[in-house]
Amino acid sequence: MPKPPETLYLDRLATPVGEGLLVTDNEGYLRAFDWTTHEDRMHLLLRRQNPPIALREGRAPDAIRSGLETYFAGDLGALAKIRWRTGGTAFQRSVWAALCTIPVGETVSYGRLAERIGKPKAMRAVGLANGANPVGVVVPCHRVIGSNGSLTGYGGGMDRKQWLLTHEGASFLRVAA
Repeated sequence: MPKPPETLYLDRLATPVGEGLLVTDNEGYLRAFDWTTHEDRMHLLLRRQNPPIALREGRAPDAIRSGLETYFAGDLGALAKIRWRTGGTAFQRSVWAALCTIPVGETVSYGRLAERIGKPKAMRAVGLANGANPVGVVVPCHRVIGSNGSLTGYGGGMDRKQWLLTHEGASFLRVAA
């Protein structure tokens, strides 16, 4: 008999760069964070990385909401306190864990991130795993930039990536206006 779908809860949070979508589980873990402008992408990642789920409206735990709110208000260390978990492959999870070792205010290239996980030739695979991160901002995929210091793709949009890195005080080559 098939296992019943896991129930996850969808909440919304106003941020300085648009409305965020928070998906949490019954145990109080953040399972996804994305933007309303990228809601279809979030649903796709949730389907790919989890067993069957049922998504219902519901308020995220206060610890998650306040962690994100205080981060956007300037407490840059607040993200580290948010409990999260994901599905994904072992390789993807290793990339996402490595993303969490990038200090606030710093950036790394895809090549350096590949080296950090012991797969120096896997830059493209690291880029794909980075792009499949369901817990954006909290798992800071926005801190990965091009080897020349330029901004590269971001699932939430380049304007948000630039804002997040500026908010964190990181150095990078700015996007031309």
